Amino acid sequence: MNKNEHKIFTPLQIGPVKLNNRLVMAPMTRNRADNVFEAPTDLHVEYYSQRASAGLIISEGSQVSKQGRGYMYTAGIYNEEQVEGWKNVTDAVHENGGKIQIQLWHTGRVSHPYFQNGGKPVAPSAIKADSKAFTPNGFEDTPEPRALATNEVEDIIQDFGRAAERARRAGFDGAQIHSANGYLVEQFLHDSSNKRKDRYGGSIENRSRFLFEVIDAVAKEMGENRTSVRLSPSNLFNTDNDSQSRDLYEYVIRKLNEYDLAFLELVEPLDDVSDRPELVNHVAEHFRPVYNGMLSTNGKYDRESGMKVIETGTADMVSYAKLFLANPDLPERFKKDAPLNEQDPDTFYGTGKEGYIDYPFLEEIKENGK
Repeated sequence: MNKNEHKIFTPLQIGPVKLNNRLVMAPMTRNRADNVFEAPTDLHVEYYSQRASAGLIISEGSQVSKQGRGYMYTAGIYNEEQVEGWKNVTDAVHENGGKIQIQLWHTGRVSHPYFQNGGKPVAPSAIKADSKAFTPNGFEDTPEPRALATNEVEDIIQDFGRAAERARRAGFDGAQIHSANGYLVEQFLHDSSNKRKDRYGGSIENRSRFLFEVIDAVAKEMGENRTSVRLSPSNLFNTDNDSQSRDLYEYVIRKLNEYDLAFLELVEPLDDVSDRPELVNHVAEHFRPVYNGMLSTNGKYDRESGMKVIETGTADMVSYAKLFLANPDLPERFKKDAPLNEQDPDTFYGTGKEGYIDYPFLEEIKENGK
């Protein structure tokens, strides 16, 4: 097969949305938002529109409420200034032929009193995370959170629904529920962070209830077939995971089959987890037989491994983070098997255009004779 005809470059239908290819730009926190209104700026418009050749863009995590914030310079989706800022982004992406979902986010215990008017961050239970929040003083340890009351849990579920309604008005093609990386939804899933005695704690079914009620709230506003979910079954970032992780995620993923989701995204473990037998080393391969819908995979893929995971049917889409960060025209580079720009880790997080909108396109490199 000619490399330009490889399956990764072919269109894919996810719900009512047709993608031009199966390369997804993964959600990445870049800390470039306005720090007062927590709204996207002109830099975001340029950044996302540059990368519109992706089959689908998943935006950076966007807090669904002021309470959900855990880092400086992150964009939200809970007020009208943010809606207008994101509308400028979605308009630009669509004008350049792209598709974009917003990632809906609540950091839960991975926050700091700075973002909580001096109070404690919230969580399923009062169990401290081994993590840090980005504040005006730099990265600071997250404190012990306070446990949410049951009615507060219900209020946060409605926050997700209201955020989805705003995202729809902002022109997004869909919404992804951030249920990974140790943030609030995953905090409810894991028994290491959820010791509740109400209907949101205890059994696997109860610990999963928050996720499914969030899905219901988001899907009501966005539509099931425009809603996606991101899970990291073998995650050890911001969490010690779950004592019954395999059973937990098999239950969750099987139940997701009851929904007509746009897709499910599964994140591979950052490191080898062979010493944790309750965790799965090869997540997409393990759970592919469990999930019947469109499946996206994420985790340290390069060109060849991404092509292989699509060709074997292990996943329908593959998402790239750092490679899309440094290569706004990644699909073209993959098609031509062209050299890739080097990433600059010193500019991954910041407030300026350096390392954000100044990575060169392949044609610019050719024109400059580099």
